[in-house]
This record gives sequence, C-alpha cells and structure tokens, in this order.
Amino acid sequence: MSKRWLVATAFSGLLSLPAADTPRTSPELVSPLGTKLYAQPDEKGVVEEARKKLAAEPNNIDVILALGRAQGSVWRFRETIETYSRGIKLDPSNAMLYRHRGHRYISIRRLRQAVADLEKAAKLDDKKFDIWYHLGLAYYLQGRFAGAAAAYEKCRAVAEKDDSTIAVSHWLYMSYRRQNRPAEAAAVLERITPSMKVEENRSYFDLLLFYKGLKKEEEIFRPDKMTDLEMGTTGYGVANWRLYNGDQPAAREMFRRIVSGKAWSAFGFIAAEAELVRGR
Repeated sequence: MSKRWLVATAFSGLLSLPAADTPRTSPELVSPLGTKLYAQPDEKGVVEEARKKLAAEPNNIDVILALGRAQGSVWRFRETIETYSRGIKLDPSNAMLYRHRGHRYISIRRLRQAVADLEKAAKLDDKKFDIWYHLGLAYYLQGRFAGAAAAYEKCRAVAEKDDSTIAVSHWLYMSYRRQNRPAEAAAVLERITPSMKVEENRSYFDLLLFYKGLKKEEEIFRPDKMTDLEMGTTGYGVANWRLYNGDQPAAREMFRRIVSGKAWSAFGFIAAEAELVRGR
C-alpha cells in the first residue's frame, strides 16, 4: 500500500476537515519579545481551494501537504501544524510530515517541539537535505551551536546543488564562528567560489563572499534599499559578523532593526529575535 495514498477509513471518521476560512482577528502568536504577529490575508483564496481538494481526497497525504503549504504561504502556522498533525495520524512514519511540522514549530517559536519533530524526521530519513537543514536551524536558534554545526555538516554532505551548498554553508559558517572555531569556519569557506551557480540563495552567496573578503559590506548591505526579508537575511549575517568580531553594540542595534520589520517568519528575523532574548 502506498504511503502517499492511504485508504485509512478508521482514521477518516476521527479526523475532521479544517474549518472554513475565517478573518484573522487575533495574532498568530506573541513573540518572545512581546510583539503581536499576524498572518497575512489570503487574497487569492489558496487556502480555501486547498481545503476543497482535501475534502474530495481526505486521506491523500500529498493533498494534506498541499494544504499545509497553502496555509504556510499566508503565515497561518497554527493551522498548518494542525494540518500536518492530521497527516501524521494517517501516516506516522512519513518523515516529510515531521519535517514540515517541525519547520512550522520554528515559525511560531516552539523550538523544543521543532527539535523533537525534526530529530524524528532525521531518524526516519537521514538523506534529506531539508530535514538536516531545519534541524540545524532549530538547534542554532536554541543557542546549541555545536549541535547545529553537526546537523549542518550532515546537511552539506547530502547537498546536490550549488544553491543548497550555499544555503547550508552560511549557517554552518556562523555555527562555527559562534563556537569560536575560526579554523573550521574558514574551511567551510574553502568550498565557496565566485563561479558557483546561484539561482535562489543570492543573499547567502553574497554573505559568504563577504566572509571570504571577496566583497565589501557596502556592496551587499544597503539597508535603505532592502526589503524586510532582505534585511532579515543579509542584515542578520552582517550583524553576526560584527558580533563575533567584537562589535557587540553594533550587532545588537542591527538585531533590533531586523525585528522592527514585518518579515517575522524569515529565519534571519527569528534568529535576531533569539539573539535579543538571550541578551536580556
């Protein structure tokens, strides 16, 4: 029997379909800094469309994953977690359901649950780049930099494209720098060359070239011209660079600037928030 298409009638009576779409009047979460954070409006109706498809195929894991992605695209992460939990009840050995739910636990800052899900996913499938990537991030956000580095090393070992290598190398480099292991951090940069093929992770690539001394800060970091997402991504890398190079006041000011933006689901935003919480 295919795990992606389950005829689990015993479960179908127990698992109700998600409620119809309702306006977002309450915050998605209150951040560790005390800020109310809200989902986005579903202007294109992607969530409702995904719900209709699930109503027609209530036990189809692919359709459950699609609904979770639709909910995640408008930052309805609590609903997303419920959706993936529904899938896990149907298929408790599906690594990607734990991987996706773990990611969304990160989004709502429930890091212990994120680690538990992602460790479970890694036990079920230790060859998936995304599982190790998000597990490394969950450890990193907890300040467990040695664990993050170990997970990112495993992640880098299964990276198949330059874009993937670039993304994991950025976080791996920072994990080693936060442990005061400059030799290991420098070794990460040895694999990064200007000729690498970049399709998605341009910000991470520019940061890695900056760490190597091949780009200047003013070339990659222009805060007055950056979106909130770019500020979270590039800004966090530059702030971290300042932190482990001895300029803690400047780093903390940049962390504060990042969390004043609106891209609260971005990894750089969540990481900046974690830095400020740890620094209290």
